[in-house]
Amino acid sequence: MKDAAAPADVAATWRDLLRPALASRFGFLCLGIWLNAADALVTVTLTPTIAAEIGGFQHFGWSIAAFLLGAIVAGVCSGRLSLEIGLRPAIAVAGVAYAAGCALSALAPDFLVFVAGRLVQGLGAGAIAALCYVAINAMFPEGLWVRILSALAGVWGAATLLGPLIGGLFAQADWWRGAFWFFAAQGLIFVGATFLLVKRSPRSEGDATPRIPIPQLLILALGVALIASAGATRNIALDLGFAVCGVVCVWLLLRLDARAGGVLLPKSAGNLATAAGAGYFVIFAMEAATIAFSVYGPAFVQVLHDATPLVAGYVITAVAAGWTVAAFAVSGVHNRDGFMIRLGATGVLAGLAFSAWAVPYGTLWMIVVALGLAGVGFGMSWAFLSKRVIASLSDAERPLGSSAVPTAQMIGGAVGAAAASSVAAALGFAEGVDPETGRQAGFWLFASFVPLAILGWVAAWRLGGMRVED
Repeated sequence: MKDAAAPADVAATWRDLLRPALASRFGFLCLGIWLNAADALVTVTLTPTIAAEIGGFQHFGWSIAAFLLGAIVAGVCSGRLSLEIGLRPAIAVAGVAYAAGCALSALAPDFLVFVAGRLVQGLGAGAIAALCYVAINAMFPEGLWVRILSALAGVWGAATLLGPLIGGLFAQADWWRGAFWFFAAQGLIFVGATFLLVKRSPRSEGDATPRIPIPQLLILALGVALIASAGATRNIALDLGFAVCGVVCVWLLLRLDARAGGVLLPKSAGNLATAAGAGYFVIFAMEAATIAFSVYGPAFVQVLHDATPLVAGYVITAVAAGWTVAAFAVSGVHNRDGFMIRLGATGVLAGLAFSAWAVPYGTLWMIVVALGLAGVGFGMSWAFLSKRVIASLSDAERPLGSSAVPTAQMIGGAVGAAAASSVAAALGFAEGVDPETGRQAGFWLFASFVPLAILGWVAAWRLGGMRVED
C-alpha cells in the first residue's frame, strides 16, 4: 500500500526528492542499501586481520559463502514476510537480525562462531536490501522511482570507495571487532528509523502470498556446505567425494526448481541450450571464478607486496571500480548485445587469467590492471547479458527472470567462496599466507578457477550468437 503522506503527482526532479517530507525517507533507504553494500567490502579488507587472531584462514571463504547463502534465503523469503506481517515489522525484523549478526561476529572467539554471525548478517542484509526496494513503491510517488533507483546505485559506488577505507582503518588500529560493532550500531539506528518513517500497512489476506521454496533452499545450503568441506579432511578421496556431491546438489537444485514450476529461477535456467540457461550459467560461472580474489586476495597483497590493509582493500576493489566505469561507458550502446556479451566475457576471462599470475608474482599496479580488466569485462557485458536473458523468457516468467539475475550471481558467489576455501585448505594455507608458500602455491589457488571461467566464456560466446526476440 502506498504511503498516504507521499504526494501522488510529484515532478521527477532531485529538488522534489530532497523536500523535507521525502528526504528523511530517502536517507532511510540509502542507509539500508549501505548496510548491505558496504558489509562485504569491509569484511574482505579485514579478513587477514581476523584470521591472524582467531585462525581458520583456509576456511574463511565460508564467511562469504555463509553471508551470500543467508542473503539468498532472505531475498526469497522477504516478500512473503512483508505480506504476512506488514512492511514495517518485516524491515524491523531484518534490521534486528543484521545487528545481531554483526554483534555475534564481533564477539566471535573462533572462526566457526564468526561464520555463524556472517550467516545471520546475510539473512538481515539480504532482507533489508529486498525490502528497501519494496519500500520505494510504498513510500514514494511513481514519478520519483527512477531517480531513487539511480541514487541507490550510487550508494553501491560509495560503498566501493568507503568500504575498504573503513575496514582498513579498523584493521590498522588492530580492532577488527570494532568494525562489526560499528555496523551493529548502524543496524540499530536503521531499526529505530523504521518505526519513525515507515507507515503501518495492512497484512495480506488470502493465499496470494508467494510460496517459500524450502526444499530448494535446503539443497542449496547442503551443496554449499559440501563444497566448503572439500579440502578440510586431508583425505583426497573424501574431499573429492564432498566436492562431487556438492556439485550434484547444485544440479538437483536446478532440476527440482524446474519441476516445481520455477520458484528460484525460470524453468529453462538449467538448460544450457536456451538463452536463459546459457545466460544464468555465465553469471554463475564468472562470479564463482572471481570470488576467490575477494576471499584471499587481500592477504596475498598484504604479505607478498608489503601493503597495508587499507591499500590491499583498495587493490581488490579494482574489480568493482572497473565494473562501474565500464557500465557507464557502454550505457549508450544499442543493438550490439551479442558483441558486447562476447567482448565483456573475453575481458573477464583475460583479467582473471592475468590476475592469477599477477597476485603472487606481479606488482601492485599489475594486480590493479588485471582485476580492473575483469571488472571492465563485467561492466561491458552485464546489462546486455541480463537484457538477453530476460528477453528470452515469456511475459509470465520475466518478473522471476529479472530477480533471478542477482540470485544466480549470489549462488555463484556462495559456491565459489566455498570452493576457494577447499582449494586453500588443500594447498596448505591453514595458518595463513607467508611469502614462501604464497609464491609457490598462490598461483594455483587462483588459477584453479580459470577453467570455470573458460566454461563461462564458451557459454557467453554461444549466447552472443543466439537470436532473441524482445
